[in-house]
Amino acid sequence: MHMALALAQAAADVGETPVGCVIVDEATGEVVGQGRNGPIVAHDPTAHAEIVALRHAAQKMQNYRLTGLTLYVTLEPCAMCAGAISHARIGRVVWGADDPKGGAVAHGPRFFDQPTCHWKPIVTGGVLADQGGEMLRAFFRARRKGTRTDPAR
Repeated sequence: MHMALALAQAAADVGETPVGCVIVDEATGEVVGQGRNGPIVAHDPTAHAEIVALRHAAQKMQNYRLTGLTLYVTLEPCAMCAGAISHARIGRVVWGADDPKGGAVAHGPRFFDQPTCHWKPIVTGGVLADQGGEMLRAFFRARRKGTRTDPAR
């Protein structure tokens, strides 16, 4: 999760919402995928940290099925990311801060609990939640005060 937090900070440094993600092969301890939020810079609404990390891991593993891997992300995944996680067959998801507004695992649609969800990973929330949550609060506080440049403008 510390690596994911560093990626979240890197996203914030370029004006992106600070979310970072790391995918680990728990059998070997190897990091097989990583990503940070990048929709603004990439001009891609799907460039969430989880999607970027899933793409990276799938290329490295040469397989779209990512069973046996754990995804660590600093913020509770949204519905799009939860769907991608399910399709990838990720074994475990660990997130930091809860997202009552946009999250889709413990909040909102609770994607993995739906009968139409084909694959449900083991989920754990709240890991280093204070650090990830404070990073998000500080980022948006600074944007409200106008102290951060929005690269989309």
